[in-house]
Order: sequence, then C-alpha cells, then structure tokens
Amino acid sequence: MSRSTRPQPSYVVEPRERRMRADGTAPGRPAPGGPDPAEALRGCAREVLEVAEGIRAVAERTATTLRAPGLTATRRTGLAARWALLRALAGGGRGLGDPAGTTADGPHRGAARVLGAAGRALGGDSLAALVALTSLRLRVAAVLADHPELAYVPGMRLLTRALAADRDRDAVRALRALLHDRTAQRALSGLAPLISELLAVRDVLDGRSETGGAAGAEGGAEAVDLADQRRRALATEGSFLGFLRNIEVLSTDGRILVQNVRGPDGVVRYVLQAPWTAPGRPRSDAPQDLVGAWRDLCGTDSPYTRSLMRAVAGHGIPRGAELALIGHGEGGNAVLNLAQDEEFCRTYRVTHVIAVGSPVGDRKPADPRTWVATVTNQFDLVAAPDGSRPAPAAPATPAALTDPTTPTASAFPADHTGPGSAKTPADHTAPAASTTPARPGRYDVEYAGPSREFPLCHRLREYIEHLRTLVPAARADIDEALTPYRGPVVRTQAYRLKDHAHPPAGHPFLTLATAPVRTTVGPVDVPVRYYDSAAAHLCFPVDPGAARSLLPDAAWLSPSRLGHRALAVLSVHEHRCTTIGPYTEIALSVLVDDLWRPRPYDAVADLLRRVDLRRTGRYVLSLAVTTEAARVVAQEIWGQPALRMRVEADLTSRQIRARSQDLGLVVEGRLGPGVRCPDADRALYGRRATSTVLTLVRAHGGLRLHPGAGVRVRLGTAAAEPLAGQLRRLGIHAARPLFVLACPQFMAHRGGGAVLAR
Repeated sequence: MSRSTRPQPSYVVEPRERRMRADGTAPGRPAPGGPDPAEALRGCAREVLEVAEGIRAVAERTATTLRAPGLTATRRTGLAARWALLRALAGGGRGLGDPAGTTADGPHRGAARVLGAAGRALGGDSLAALVALTSLRLRVAAVLADHPELAYVPGMRLLTRALAADRDRDAVRALRALLHDRTAQRALSGLAPLISELLAVRDVLDGRSETGGAAGAEGGAEAVDLADQRRRALATEGSFLGFLRNIEVLSTDGRILVQNVRGPDGVVRYVLQAPWTAPGRPRSDAPQDLVGAWRDLCGTDSPYTRSLMRAVAGHGIPRGAELALIGHGEGGNAVLNLAQDEEFCRTYRVTHVIAVGSPVGDRKPADPRTWVATVTNQFDLVAAPDGSRPAPAAPATPAALTDPTTPTASAFPADHTGPGSAKTPADHTAPAASTTPARPGRYDVEYAGPSREFPLCHRLREYIEHLRTLVPAARADIDEALTPYRGPVVRTQAYRLKDHAHPPAGHPFLTLATAPVRTTVGPVDVPVRYYDSAAAHLCFPVDPGAARSLLPDAAWLSPSRLGHRALAVLSVHEHRCTTIGPYTEIALSVLVDDLWRPRPYDAVADLLRRVDLRRTGRYVLSLAVTTEAARVVAQEIWGQPALRMRVEADLTSRQIRARSQDLGLVVEGRLGPGVRCPDADRALYGRRATSTVLTLVRAHGGLRLHPGAGVRVRLGTAAAEPLAGQLRRLGIHAARPLFVLACPQFMAHRGGGAVLAR
C-alpha cells in the first residue's frame, strides 16, 4: 500500500483545528454555548497591554517635547507650555507619569532629572505601568484557569503576592522589584507560560524594550570534560532520539554538546545539541536563565546564542562544513536564533534545525535551504507562552521536502549528494495533512500528550517517550531527514557556557566543587545546592523514652537529654530554587547523642563547634517531599525515609502556614518578636540498610529565634502514617512548640551521605 493511501493510525498528529471531540470542542475546552474563560481573559490582557504600550508611547513623546529646545525660544509661552506638559505627565497622581528610560543626554539632562523628580513627587508610577499591571493580573488568572497546579509553584506565589498589594502603585513597585531581583527570578523561572507577558510588562515598567536584541550581550564557552558516568550514557551512533537523549544527559547545568558524525557517505558532519533550563534551576553564571529566555524568545542576539557561536568556533569546524542544530526549550530558541544569523550561515552550512518544545513562531533561517522541524506537545506552555497557540500549517513529510519535483521546498541543500537526499520513506505514516499548503522547508509536529500538568509536559524525557510510543511516525520522518547524520560518532566535546556579566549563582557561598552520584532518577550533582529557600523549625521538648522508641534498635543511637527532656524538631522547608528542582518538605527529627562517646550536654556544647566537628546530630524519623527527585535523593544519597506527598507552605512572612492533605497535617500561626541567631548548620543522620549515614548541611541566611506560643500543630483524625503515629507518640500532634527557628530566605548546600561504621 502506498504512503498516500495508507489509513491513518489512531496516534497520528493532527492540526489543532482537526483535534476535536465528538461534540465539536477541543480537548480541555468548554462545551458549545459557553465561552472559554481563559481565552477571554487572554484576549482582554492583550488589549489592555496594547493600551499600556500606547500610553507609554504618548508619555515618551510628551517628555521629548518637554525637553525640546524650541520651547525656550519665548520665555512666556515656553514656560506655559512646559508647565502644561509637566502637568500632563505628573498631574497630581492622575497624569501619564514619568516614562522611565527616557532620560536625556547632553544639555537636557538637567531637565530630565527635574522631570523625573517631579513625576515621583506628584505622579508616582506611570499610568502605563498601572495599566500593564491590570494586563498581567488578567494573564495570571488565565494561566491559572488552564493550569491550576501552577498556583502551588513558589514563583507564582511571589508574583501573585506582588500583584495583590493593597494599592496599585504599591503593587507596581513590588512587581518592579521582583523582576529586577535575580534571586526572585530563579523562583520565577518555573513560570514559563508567563515569560512573554512578564517581558512585555517589564518593558512598560522600565520604559525599555529588549525585543530588538540584547545590546552588548555577553557569552562565552569553554571546552570541558564530562564525567565517565555521563560520557558512557551518550549516544555513539547518530539518530534523532540519540541526540535528544544526549541533551537529557547534559541536564541543565550550563553545558552543550558538539559531536562529529561520520555519515553513510563517509563525510564528517557536525551536530550541536543545546538544552533548556529546568524550572527552578539557578543559572546566574551561564546564559540559560530567565532573562536569557526572554532574549532568546524576542530577539536573535542573546548571551546563549553568542555562547553557542563561540562553542562552534572553538570546536574547529571547517568553513563550509555541514552542521545540524538541535535544541530543547530555550535551547531550541537559541539554535533557531543561530540559524537566523547571516554571518554564521555564510561560515557553516546549517542543513537542519530541530526545536523540541520551543516557541518557534514564523522565524525563518538565513539560508533558505535549511530544513526546520518542530515538535510540540500542545499542552506545553513553554512552546506556547501566550497560551493561545495558532493552528500550525500542515506538516510536510520528508518525501515532499526532498521531492525534486517540488520547486518551493528542499530538505537539504540543492547540491547535497549524500545518502537520503532524495529518499522517500515508505514504511511509516506522516502526520495528517490539512487543506493548508505545507510551508517550504518546514516540518511541524503538534500532538496532544497524555498529561496537561506543567512542567511535566515540557520535560525532555516526556518528549522522548512520546516520540518513541505516541508519535513514532514523526520520529521516523525526522530520522529520515537526518540520514546524512546517521553514522558513528567520531568525536564528542562538551562546552560549558558562560555569562561574563554575572558571577556564579550563590557566589561565593555556593561556589563549590561537585561530583555526580548515580541514582534511579539519573546522576545528581553533590553537594545539592539550595539557592533560594525558606524554613521554619518547630522545637518541642518530648519524653526521652518516647523518642528512644522511635529510633532504630541500635544501642549506640540514643536521644540527647536537655535536663529531663529530649528535643524533637518538626521542620518545614520551602525550596524555591535548588539543583534538583523546587520542592517542599516536612521532616520530623530527634536530637541524638554522639554515636561513640556520648557525654552529658553534648548538644549544648556542640552549638559552639563547626558543623563538621560536632558530635551530636538530628536523626530524621520521617520525611515528606513533593517531588520524585527529592524523594530519591533523600533515600538513596542521605538514607532518610522519604515519602512523596502533596505539601503547601508559605514561610516568607511572619504569618507562617504549611498544609498537607495527604499527611492530614496543618502548621500555622504568627511568629512573635525574634532575635538573630547563627546560621543553622546541622548534622543529619539516616539509615541505609544496616549502616548509619551522616549528612552535613551548611546554611547562610537570616535565622531568627521566636517564641512558639503563636504557632500550633494540628493533626487530622485520618492522618497518614508513619508521621502521624510518630507525632502522637511524641505528644506533639496538637501542641505548641517551645520555640521556632525561622528563616524566610536562605541558601544552603547538603553534601553526600557519609556511611559510618555503626
């Protein structure tokens, strides 16, 4: 049966307008007769933002006119005109406001300074900023309507708190501070659906635009060696899924990969592979951060793109050599930007650009012969950051793109003579076509994945699995197009990308040497670094006998006594940005003596020692975390009994709150006056098989000691074990702590577990 007449299988990729339910509505959308609230909110947000940009343009023209030298030609009329324009800008809080970023140079600098001072004194924030705030509120409501799970992302809570200030002007100031705080941007990096809107609002707030390219963008790349564990996981044969798995192996720690592949015709070609920045990952020292994602999305010049150029130049690729660019997420944006650079395309022959989970739009490569492929899960909000992705044109199969009778499209350069240059696949089905003509040189795949949850639907591992099982025809078509790159890998080189404009994230406290540790979820770099976290440690005096009954049956493990009582600690952490992703945790631990030479009051004396010299520590009885990665790391590296549970926590203000429906646990209350304490470095004990595991945690932040009278723990009658039973046996299931150690923002690093001979 020919390709054109073969029946379409059930998994075939269809354009959005054809993916309909039986009642004529798209999946996840309301039934006929009812408007889509999220789409209506997005439409209103776009219109309101256009109004804000128009107001800003009027304010800029007014400010320019105010500084014009012609107004000073006649003293009387010039003074009156200046006063009228100043009132239009300031207006006692009802004017256009001072358009930030319009500061004049030269002889008009003084007038601009006076204008800015007057605007701040009379008008406060600009009217454009206030209108843009309304647009962002509408967009946040639309995103939460489609993806309610984002309400629990720390970055979304920071954003909504800034938007929910008592007054609009206070909200504008809070939002401006949030967007300029690089620490907060690391938490906001999980809000990829709002990247384009945050960029537009930031432009209005600051009176500048980054859409025309990143002037003075810096970037660098240096060759680095991969650890043996990662190197062994890299593909040794060229293939589409092999290249994607390489990107997954690279993780998102600022490294990219360039491979030399010997094709079936014996010609050596080159493949550049670029990853995305995972939500919550800190990348202040590399161009893969939130600001870089903005620049990659809205301009062709960014630190990430420049870093890729330097990596390719440093790899020693001959001029005119054939090069394929493959990227995921922000990496897909960067390689598309690279393909749009005319000088780069004159130096190298960019034959293929493949972007997975990237907002591609209608960007065209500088070389019209370059073949562009996109793979998008329709529920991936990174690939459709405005939430209203237009229906794509029908995908063109490699057969159509390589058919010499098709004058408007080609999968390879016209003079390409390698194998597969005019080959027609005959054993798999292409994505279903629509009546829309195929775009020349493009192969766009859009499909509906099984999950709408973000960021799960954006992870590269999910895309790889979908290409393998859900849309194998699309994978086969792209592999067909990559036939010249289907051969043995003869050289592999990783490059660490650098953004020289910023120091490493967390420098100097978190500038540490790391080493990968193998786990069931992949290699994890240890120490695990926590760049932005909050914590509350509730400390309870408990019966020593009850505490001892919860510890393992080992004679050398006994609770420390403070007088006639032992000390139990219920800790709540909100980790907004870590190297294993953002997560929340609740831990119950008991203070224990030195395992070899217990002495009275060792715990008190240890407060004066460095954490690596302490003889006491806290044994973790139970641990609940919100992500699978955190659970695996806690169990396999630190030897702690971790369970994955749903936990919500807000620890950034004096009013703290943590809730877990799975655990049946609520911690809430208001912290009273506190005193500053030393950083909460700690030694944690766990068990792995028959061995005791010691983990050292070093912290840096503003820890404070508060009385515990205002905070209470409540445990439901149907609370989950084992934590609920342990809390009841200790007698703290409905108690108030003696004191609370709280820190709304701190950094920490947690080393690998050391196995002790006990």
